Order: sequence, then structure tokens, then C-alpha cells
Amino acid sequence: MVSFDDFKKIEIKVGTVVSCEKVEGTDKLLKSVFDFGNEMRTIVSGIAEFYSPEDMVGKQLPVIVNLEPRVIHGVESQGMILAAESEGEIVVLSTDKKVSNGSSVR
Repeated sequence: MVSFDDFKKIEIKVGTVVSCEKVEGTDKLLKSVFDFGNEMRTIVSGIAEFYSPEDMVGKQLPVIVNLEPRVIHGVESQGMILAAESEGEIVVLSTDKKVSNGSSVR
């Protein structure tokens, strides 16, 4: 169990994917650049088996933005895309209406 106080530390914001490409030398990783309104961030995710780079561009997705950056296959990842796993498939979560980039998830 996670305490409510610990849960409140997680900062989730919505950003729009402005560019995306496969991470060289891998089959599972995508490198996406997100627009959060006041900043751009690069995020590496293990979803290339389920999404092409072209599928990702233009999507508005919730991202955990206050994780410590982590270098993955030589690329600094500055957050984590929220996704669900169902029957072996990964599905990214998204908004059902367009929102402003940088909007907080509550």
C-alpha cells in the first residue's frame, strides 16, 4: 500500500507528442518529444511493439513528469507515459477531449 501523502507527490500532466522515432538498436523503445506548453520533454517508452512513431504524433497523453530523469539506451527520458496492459497488449491512456498542454491530471 502507498500512503495518500506519497501518492500526492506524483505529478501527472497532459502533453502532446510532437515527434517520435524508434530508439536505434532496439525493437521495443520509442523516443517521443512532448509539448507541455511551457516546456518540451523527451520520453522513452517500451511501446514500439504496439505503436508506430506515426501513431504517436499528435496524441495527447498523461505523463508522470516528476520522476528523476533516467538514461535508457543512451537517451535521457524525462517522464513516464501512462498506459494499461490488457491481455498482453499495451494501450496508452489518452484524453477524450483536447486540453491545454501542461494541464494537470487530478
